[in-house]
Formats: sequence, C-alpha cells, structure tokens
Amino acid sequence: MGFAETFKALSDPVRRDILTLLKQNRLSAGEIGSNFNMTGATISYHLNVLKKAELVYEQREKNYIYYELNASVLEEILMWLSDLKGEKDYEVVEGK
Repeated sequence: MGFAETFKALSDPVRRDILTLLKQNRLSAGEIGSNFNMTGATISYHLNVLKKAELVYEQREKNYIYYELNASVLEEILMWLSDLKGEKDYEVVEGK
C-alpha cells in the first residue's frame, strides 16, 4: 500500500461517504449504491479505487460481494501524521 493511492482514494467525497457507511458494518455493493444517486458502474469504480488503496476488504458470499472497512490502513496514516506533527506516542493522541 502506498500513501499516494490512499490519499487519492480519500480525496473524493463519495469515497469518504462510502467509508463512513462501512464504519457501521459491512455492506454489499447494492446496499452501498442505494445511498447514492449514481449508477452501479460508478459505485463499482469507487469501490475499486478503495480496494486498490486497501481501504476496504472484499468478501464473496454466494451471489453477493460484501465490503468492509480496513481500519489498519487508516491507523497507519494516523501514525504517520502523528509522527510528522512530532507527537511521540500515537496511543496518547488516539485517546484524546
């Protein structure tokens, strides 16, 4: 995972909204798409960008594909940003 892909994925408000939806629990592509006024192909594009950035996991079950938030990538970014700010202990920052 590179930060370039991650920041590109996070730069789009639709993708940030998808991540917010997935914060609650895993969803199928159809369930995600029902929250937006756009085509299934467009939702699929956004999900592929999020997958490439490793911000979401994909899990196939029968005829459905479920997407789930990968919080470890977000934690890695937060640790990097904390280090960049000069904060010594990420855990302390997270507990604020």
